[in-house]
Amino acid sequence: MVRRVLYWILALGVAAVLLYVSLRGISWSGVWLLVSRAAPAPLALGFLVASFSLFARTIRWRLLLRTAGDVSITATFAAISTGYCGNLFLPARAGELIRMLMIHRAYGRNSGLSKAFILTTEVCERLSDAVALVLISSVTLLMMPVRPGWFERASVPFVAIATAGFLVIALLPKLEPVFRSLLNRLPVRVDRYSKLHALTVQIIDGLRTLHNPKVLAAFVVLTGLAWFADACTVVLIMRALGLPGTLSIAFLLNTGLGLGSAVPATPGYIGVYQFVAVSVLAPFGFSKTDAIGYILLFQVMQYLLISLWAALGVLIWRTKLNSAPEPAAAFEERSA
Repeated sequence: MVRRVLYWILALGVAAVLLYVSLRGISWSGVWLLVSRAAPAPLALGFLVASFSLFARTIRWRLLLRTAGDVSITATFAAISTGYCGNLFLPARAGELIRMLMIHRAYGRNSGLSKAFILTTEVCERLSDAVALVLISSVTLLMMPVRPGWFERASVPFVAIATAGFLVIALLPKLEPVFRSLLNRLPVRVDRYSKLHALTVQIIDGLRTLHNPKVLAAFVVLTGLAWFADACTVVLIMRALGLPGTLSIAFLLNTGLGLGSAVPATPGYIGVYQFVAVSVLAPFGFSKTDAIGYILLFQVMQYLLISLWAALGVLIWRTKLNSAPEPAAAFEERSA
């Protein structure tokens, strides 16, 4: 209870400060004029491209899950869309727990899909996304003839962050003997030692999923497709607003939003997203009004997109689960 209160105090404080900095001096009439004139065709296309990104992430997560159990595309899509929806409406990234519980409810009791393993695959996803975004942004910055504003100093730290993330994924499974040795030295009862040992093995197994060359290759391709689709979505929304969006700007903006979502925030990352949009777009000549107009339309579209697919996913998930005689038999159909 105390932790929850402290988290909310911190999240609301961060949101208030960032909103004040981001919204100070903007023209709300200008924001409304910009958004109200948005062209519907690019927005509709952006909706389709963003949906493709969600499907690519579904296939990508399923690659990791299937190293421990046979999980259908339907189950994975239902869980991931619902989890993303939870992150938009609930604090502290609670959506990650929701999608873990959905997969475990359907498969975990009679398979190798333990809660720890599923959560570790989610961590692998997030860490890999951070590495991919930072690498893409680093390449983008290095290719720019002129890097405006604070981007002039950003490429080197970005490369350092990407390298650190890569080393975590690559080296932690190799250190399993070290972890076992440390566990053996802990002054704990036998039953607790067994639980700690099992938990450690499950986490390392989750990280080790990316050490399979075929899985890694497919994972990298799907990660690239997902983030390219997300960048295209950014460009399409900007074009709908009549703003000069490019893929370079889109990659940098997505990097900022992705890294910014790691800080304590209110549901939907209110305040954080506004601050990132203004900070990233201003050096490229976007006014505060343009940046706020864009990010508000982006967030509305994000809520509509994820809510729609999550509602469909939950409906399918409940239907399949209720029709199965045993929990592990849900989603029994195998997808091609």
